[in-house]
This record gives sequence, C-alpha cells and structure tokens, in this order.
Amino acid sequence: MKKNIFAAALAFISVSSAIAFDWPLSETTSETISSEFGQLRGGCISPSVIYKEDAEVHSADDGIVIAVIDDQSDAFGWFESSLGSAVIVSHSDGLSTVYGNLNSISMHESLDGKTQLKEHDKIATSGNSAWQEESNGLEFQVYDKKNLSYVNPKILMPRIAKEPHLEAGPVFLMDKNGNFRNINTDKRLPAGTYFIYKTQQGKHVPYKTIVTVNGETSETITYDIIKESYGKVGLTGNNIYSIKELYPQKDKQLLGKIQLTKGQSTLSITLINIQENSTLLNFKLDIY
Repeated sequence: MKKNIFAAALAFISVSSAIAFDWPLSETTSETISSEFGQLRGGCISPSVIYKEDAEVHSADDGIVIAVIDDQSDAFGWFESSLGSAVIVSHSDGLSTVYGNLNSISMHESLDGKTQLKEHDKIATSGNSAWQEESNGLEFQVYDKKNLSYVNPKILMPRIAKEPHLEAGPVFLMDKNGNFRNINTDKRLPAGTYFIYKTQQGKHVPYKTIVTVNGETSETITYDIIKESYGKVGLTGNNIYSIKELYPQKDKQLLGKIQLTKGQSTLSITLINIQENSTLLNFKLDIY
C-alpha cells in the first residue's frame, strides 16, 4: 500500500511520487482509452476514464468494498445508475475508486459491502450495463472523500508509455457578448476581457493550459480535480469554471481568460500533457 502521496500527486512533483494506484486493467495505453477525464460527455464534465473494450477488471490498490451496485436488481430501484453495475472501493488514504459498466454476472459471489481487496485482486469483467452507447469498456473514477471532489486518475497512476501530441487547431476569443473571433485569421480586436478556446482534439484533453500576455502569466488551468464551490461544479484556474464556460460549444474547450488593453499584444498559449510535453502557440494581436 502506497501512502502519503496524494498531495505530491496533486502537486505533480515527479512521476515517481505521483504514483498511488495501479491501473485497473492489465493493459492501459492511449489507444485503449475512449474518453478522458475532464472531457465533455453527455452534457457534463466527465470525471471518468473510459476504456474501449471489455476486459478483466482489478482493484487499483488495497481497500475495502463499500458498495456493490447491481443494475439488474431492485436495490437501487428508485433511480437508474448511470454507472450500471458497479463496485466502489475505499482506500486508507481517503480516496475511493469506482469501477462502473461491469458485467454483473462476472462479479464474485462473495463480493459485498465489506469485502477486503488487495491490489490486483479481480473485481469482475467489464460489461454493457452503463450509459455508454453499447460500449463494453470499464468506466473508472477516483473520488476524494475528504475534499468531495473527483481526481484525474492519470495523476495517481503509472504513466502511460506514450501520450498523444497536443494540437490546438483554430483558436478563438469569445467576448462578453458571446461572439467568437478566430485569431488564427483575425488579429485586430477591441480592448476587453476574453475567454480563449481551442478546437477540441477528439478524446484528448490537455492536463494543463497556461496563458500569458506579453510575457506575464494570466492564467493556468489544470485538469486534475473536478470540484464544487458555491454551487458551481467545474475545473479551477483563476476561478472555478462551469460546464458552460469550459465547453460553450461541443467543439470548443476553454484555455483561459485574459484582459487585453490597447496596443500590440503577444498572446502565448502552452498546452501540456500529463508527461509534461508541451505545445506552444503565439499570436501577435493589434488591440484598439
């Protein structure tokens, strides 16, 4: 059992100190994942990593089962679980792991709300019980019980061998009236406050985005935690951003918020993946 490393993982100090759990599937690569943490999914900010194919599911670490949800039973008959058949495991470091979209028939008969598990113990095989459009892939989540927030599993797991290169595509500034300007082609803008958006890159979500204006950092947004603050659920930068701010349109993803004043401005955007590989974009803007 690996202890006292959650804070280090969130601080993203180093690869070795950031490993708290092992992946619940024996093979995890960027190709085996169909949906990333923080991605727009079903009109929500997804707290899950979702796999493409069915596979045997194992406990990510030592822990105790605190809930077994069988989508085929009446135990939760007053609502339909979006996770389908699922198992929730509590760990001694204050985190819980959630294993959804399981094949309930494959669950061990003795699995109940007090079963002790060791790391790599089999839980079940993934199935087709959740709201995943006929997908058999595991839906995996990490929940921080103390801070009441979802944690990006990638900051707590062994690093995937190769993360995809991050691309921005067209970059847009949105003004206070909700109007978008493509700054790849339109570089003359009025002074004011703008949200910056990039075109989404399929399933791939940057771990971190950094926005600077004339060399001064304006904002950093990190895709490490989804939390609630004053009734708003979202990701944090200088503020906590809601789903409508993060994804105002299904093909646009928030990079940051800036204030532009009259004169020549250089806007720089850095996209960083979980392996700290970065893509830098620079825009020379004429602000009037």
